Order: sequence, then C-alpha cells, then structure tokens
Amino acid sequence: MMIEQLRKIFSSLIFYQDITEDNEDEYQWFMTAENRLIGIHKQELTDKDRQLLDTFLIPHTISVPKMTPEERSWHAQINNEHKRHSRSVTYRFIYFSFQREQMDPTSFKDAVNEFFAGQVPILWENDHEGIIIEEDLDEPISYETIIDVLMSDMSVNIHFFVGPFMHSLTEAKRGYQTLLESANIVCKYSEKAVITYIEAFPYILIDQLENHLRADLIRSVLAESANDDDLLKTVETFIACNLNVSVTAKELYMHRNSLQYRLDKFSEKSGIDIRHFHHAVSVYLALLAMK
Repeated sequence: MMIEQLRKIFSSLIFYQDITEDNEDEYQWFMTAENRLIGIHKQELTDKDRQLLDTFLIPHTISVPKMTPEERSWHAQINNEHKRHSRSVTYRFIYFSFQREQMDPTSFKDAVNEFFAGQVPILWENDHEGIIIEEDLDEPISYETIIDVLMSDMSVNIHFFVGPFMHSLTEAKRGYQTLLESANIVCKYSEKAVITYIEAFPYILIDQLENHLRADLIRSVLAESANDDDLLKTVETFIACNLNVSVTAKELYMHRNSLQYRLDKFSEKSGIDIRHFHHAVSVYLALLAMK
C-alpha cells in the first residue's frame, strides 16, 4: 500500500531487481520496513523530499555486484522481457539471506562461486537477500555444506530456502515470485538454516488460515496442554525426530521412561496419541499455528 502511494507521487519509483540498465547511480535508494530496496530518480527528488522520505525509509547505498550477461538474461526471462534459448533446461531457484553486518555481497558471491566451481547467476533483492539460480548441474549443491564452511571460516549466519527443480522457462517468472513469497512466510515459523520447498508447505498452509481458525485448531488439538510449554517442547522435539523415542530422548538428554511418561501425559491432556502419524500431523500443524 505504501509503495503504491509513493508511486503516485514519484513516477520513477522502481524496485532494485527491476533495474534493466547500468543506471542505478541515477537513483536515490531506500530500504523499506519489509526489506524491499526501492529507488527514486534523483531528478525527481528535492531536498525536502529526501528529508521527508528519510523519516520512514532507510537511505541505502547500492553495494551489490553488477549483473553479468547471464544474470541479465535470467532477469529478463523472469520479467517477461525476452525469451532465453529454447533448448531444454533444468534449473531451480534458491533463496538466501544473511546478516548485513556479517558479510558484504561481493564476498558472498565469491564464496558461492567457489562451491559451484564457476560463475553462478545470483539475482539480488537487496544487499543481503537474493536468489541463486542452479542450472544443468550434474549434481545438486549441498547448501548444508556451504553453511558449515561459511560459519566455520567466516562466522556468517546464512539461511537458504531451496525451491523445486523446473524444466520449462515459462515457469521461471511464477517460480521466482512464489519462492520469494514463500521464503518470507517460512522465516516466521522456522529458524532452520536450510529448508526445502517440501518442508515449507505446512508453514504456507498455516499462514493462510484466518486467526479464528488457528485458534480453533490450537484449542481442539492441543486442549489442556496448550499452556504447558515444557510438554509442548517435548512433543515438538518428538515430531522433529520422526516419532523416534530413542533419538528424541538423546536430543532432550532424557531417559526413555521419562519421555514415555511425558508422551502419555500429553495423550491424557489432549486425547491424542502422538505416536500415530496422522495424530502427529495434526499436532504439528497446531504447534505451527501457535507461532
């Protein structure tokens, strides 16, 4: 809504990812509260305009690497500006984010290229978020490995959201937009460093529920246990450990008998036997709804 109102005042307003020429220096850039990077042409701004915009937007200096020809080609494809080659292609989009103060965009791009053993297209949303494009790889990259190395070598906190493989360039625009939208949802529910689109579906479903439906889900499934944080932590860990008692007990540093007691206690309070898969799915959704 704010962007639409600003665009009525400043007709040159543009998102960073929509820049098609090397003319970003002609724009004054700002970061919104939603971490969207927007630019307004400097010729359209007065000093008074800049002072006003500074009160609710964060002035920003572009620091991302210039787009390569391959990145410009992907950018054009995603924005329906032209069609890339017509040969068959297998690709996927991977959203990433890292803390701005821990790493600069150029260092991140260099590190990613080392793992891919070559230049890989990266489309930046701002200077700490963007999309990596994997294309025609013999073997998919392990993003867990990338995180392990970067965290050990540089102490950088990075998150990846891995999208599905696609086989038609006509899917690129929708796939790109869907991944960005889904990534914003996933970040509200999970702190995992690497999440796949399969793992994300429950988060997306819950996020679409209206508040009263979430409340109904919590009340009907969790019942009296909804206010027992320790018990819910046990249940959540049990589900995360694929309903495996031994693994859960180790994860919680708890004796198996103590864990069994807690699971029985949850069953008594909720009327649900979480050891059964379908019951566990309902409880998992209710736990997400609480977040």
